[in-house]
Amino acid sequence: MTVSLVLDAADSVGESIVWDAARQRLSWVDIIGRRIHAFDPATGDHRIWRLAGRPTSIGLRADGGAIVGMERNICLWDWQGEPVPVREVEPDMPANRLNEGVVGPDGSFWIGTMLNNIAPDDSPRDAPEATGQLYRYDPDGRLTRLCDDAFSITNTFVWPASDRLVTADTPKNALYSYRIGADGTLADRQTVLQDYGRGLPDGSTMDAEGFIWTARVAGGACLTRMSPDGRIDRVVELPCSWPTSCAFGGPDLSTLFVTSARFTMTAEHLAANPQEGGLFAVDAGVRGLPGHRFGAGA
Repeated sequence: MTVSLVLDAADSVGESIVWDAARQRLSWVDIIGRRIHAFDPATGDHRIWRLAGRPTSIGLRADGGAIVGMERNICLWDWQGEPVPVREVEPDMPANRLNEGVVGPDGSFWIGTMLNNIAPDDSPRDAPEATGQLYRYDPDGRLTRLCDDAFSITNTFVWPASDRLVTADTPKNALYSYRIGADGTLADRQTVLQDYGRGLPDGSTMDAEGFIWTARVAGGACLTRMSPDGRIDRVVELPCSWPTSCAFGGPDLSTLFVTSARFTMTAEHLAANPQEGGLFAVDAGVRGLPGHRFGAGA
């Protein structure tokens, strides 16, 4: 299986990659780098927007703009200037921050929180407590907490069925499946993968055959392809030790793009492995699914 470095992005924490079919480009965030990328893999055109705060996730809107998680706030952004806050999440929990955020098939922004593990000087900070929660932000402005379960680091939102969500808790090395109730809240949590031996689960995407691809961060150096019931079908080795997120892109959604991180790595390691934090392309042998847009529900 062919894997190539397509952009030497040098991201501190590249995350939340999405394919914009209308613009035929990828977008993703660099959390600690305080920037948002857009990259056209066909032409090599690469744009960077530098922000005052840390973006933690990005999704596409039906009107052509973006929806962005910015540490404490869900924001709207129109590819210029600073993202505009529209809703603070957990105003009563100032030690928490936003993390993963993905637009779901219902056209809402599904987003998770966690105890902030980044110090003001961008150095890593211990965040041992499980204080994170899962939320859904609807286009009408409603913010709903989805369950009572506490997460250490929220990651992964994929929908293998209309009534199922698969999500991850990274430090717990676990992927969970929830039933989505008629009111949109989550119940009936089942562990679908626990303690897999390669790194930890970060961002995921789903292919057209219903399998879930997950970036295995923290030294995992690979992607896993998993059935919704937790069976590992394939492991793809990567030339980066901290892959963080993945999305199918290209005109026919046949290329799997992977972001990565270099957060916490030593200067010696980076000198020997300068590709860390880059954007990679995988010829996965399967196609992906079209992405969802905020405000364009099924």
